[in-house]
Amino acid sequence: MTDSLIDFVSAAPTAGSLEVSWIHGVPGKRSDGEPKIQVHHYDEHTVILRQSKSVNYEAPFIFLLFGNDRALLLDTGATADPDHFPLRTTVDRLIGEWLDQHPGEQGERRARYELVIAHTHGHGDHVAADAQFADRPATTVVARDADAVRSFFGLGAGFGSGSVSGSGGSQPLENVTFDLGGRVLEVLASPGHHQAAITVYDPWTGILLTGDTVLPGRLYVADSAAFLATMERLVDFAGTRPITHVLGCHVEMTTRPGVDYPIGAAYQPDERALQMSVAQLVAIRDAAVAVAGRRGVHRFDDFLIYNEPRKVDMVKLIARGLTHKLVTRLKTA
Repeated sequence: MTDSLIDFVSAAPTAGSLEVSWIHGVPGKRSDGEPKIQVHHYDEHTVILRQSKSVNYEAPFIFLLFGNDRALLLDTGATADPDHFPLRTTVDRLIGEWLDQHPGEQGERRARYELVIAHTHGHGDHVAADAQFADRPATTVVARDADAVRSFFGLGAGFGSGSVSGSGGSQPLENVTFDLGGRVLEVLASPGHHQAAITVYDPWTGILLTGDTVLPGRLYVADSAAFLATMERLVDFAGTRPITHVLGCHVEMTTRPGVDYPIGAAYQPDERALQMSVAQLVAIRDAAVAVAGRRGVHRFDDFLIYNEPRKVDMVKLIARGLTHKLVTRLKTA
C-alpha cells in the first residue's frame, strides 16, 4: 500500500504485460460464453478493457490510466445500455480497487480523486456509454465535438479544421500535455480518420494510443491529405520518444497477412494481436504516401487503407459482411 505520491517518471517507460488472450466473440448464437467486458491490467496503474463482440461486433478497446490526482478513461465503447454493457460499474470497481491500494496520505486521495472521460475520436462506437457517467461525482465527460476537445485540452485554433503541420494548413497543430498528477500525457491532434481525432502518448508505459488512426485492421481515411500529414507527425514523434507499443482501438486482421475479417463479424478466433510496433507505424505512413491521390481500397500485410472510399468500395464492404452473416447463420441453424 502506497501513502505517498507515485513516481511516474524515474522508471519510465515501465515494463507491462500484453500476455493476454483477448475475448473475440463466441460461435453461433451463444451470447453467454464470454464476459461483456474483459479487464486486463497492463500494470498496476494501466488497465485495458475490451467490449465483447457478443455485445457489439465492433469490440472496441478502452483504456483507463491512473495518476496521482485523476484517472483518464479513453473512450466509452459501442453500447449505451448499462445492462448490456456495464462500463460505469466496471470502471467504478477498478477505481475503487486502485484507491484501496493507493489511498494517499491518511486516505485523502479517495476524497478528491477525479475521473476524466475523453475520446480518441467522436464516432459512435467510441462514445456510446458516455451517458452512464452523467451523474458520477468528480467526473468530467469531454464532449465528442472538435470545439469541446480543443477547449478541454488546449489544442489550439487549428484543431478540427484538418490543418496539421506539413499539410499546408495555416495553423499548424502542436502537441499539448495533460497531467493526471505526476503522470503527464502528451496529446497530439490526429485528423484524417475523423476531424476531432487525437493520439495520446503515455511516457509511463511508452504506449502510443492511436484510436482508429492506426490499428491492425481497416484504416478508414476521410481526408487523405490530413491523414498523411498526421502519419508524418506520428512517425516524427515516435522518433523522439521511447515507444513500447502502438495500440489502436480495434483488431480486424486475421493472423494471415493481408486478410481481414468481414465487417460485422461477431466471432474472430484467428485474430492477430492488438499491439503494433513503430516499424508498422512507419509502414502505415509509407503506405499512405504510396496511395496518396488514389481513392479506394489498398491492402497490406497488417492493415488495409480505405482511402477516401468510393460508394462502390463501401457497398462491397457491406455486401461481404452481410454474406458472412448469412453464411454463419446457415451454418448454425
